[in-house]
Amino acid sequence: MKFFIDTANLDEIKEAQELGVLDGVTTNPSLMAKEGITGKENILNHYLKICEIVDGDVSAEVIGTSFEEMIMEGEELAKLHPQIVVKIPMIKDGVKAIKYFTDRGIKTNCTLVFSSGQALLAAKAGATYVSPFIGRLDDISTDGLLLIDEIRKIYHNYNVKTQILAASVRHTMHVVNCAKIGADVMTGPLSAIEGLLRHPLTDSGLEKFLADAQSMNV
Repeated sequence: MKFFIDTANLDEIKEAQELGVLDGVTTNPSLMAKEGITGKENILNHYLKICEIVDGDVSAEVIGTSFEEMIMEGEELAKLHPQIVVKIPMIKDGVKAIKYFTDRGIKTNCTLVFSSGQALLAAKAGATYVSPFIGRLDDISTDGLLLIDEIRKIYHNYNVKTQILAASVRHTMHVVNCAKIGADVMTGPLSAIEGLLRHPLTDSGLEKFLADAQSMNV
């Protein structure tokens, strides 16, 4: 399973990259605003900075909601850097835009997916990635992991090439369970990735090793 980090914070991206497990980055307008990045030129430049840090795909989201707006923005984003993946919302014109970009060899990430039917449509249009938001489903007392499982089964039935990108990952167990189900990618905060490092027996074991080494004057 690929590990993406869901942020626009360059320091967090660098830290994840230095860990040696980062495969890509996802962003959205909210994450850009959180970092105080406003204005078209600044946003485009920030995407380029992200591409300079990571080796994998970087999802850059369109703002427009009409077919024409998404095509115009998406083509501009795609020209920025070969690593850019155009992030398109799961709406009617969005599906049309995904098909348009697919036919032209431009990678896409269909975002704001909350049902297996939506994931099926995105795949039919040729999306490179489909992003089911499992954390937001959990927020409304719906098991987001069940959606990942449904999509995995459907895609397996028809040998669909679209990659399942588990989005809105909140914590470490989301990561582990997505891997069990067979998600192709997860994207979440740095804390969810670093949480995989921690186990109390690792901490106590290391403490004992160090204490024994000190007693031997190593």
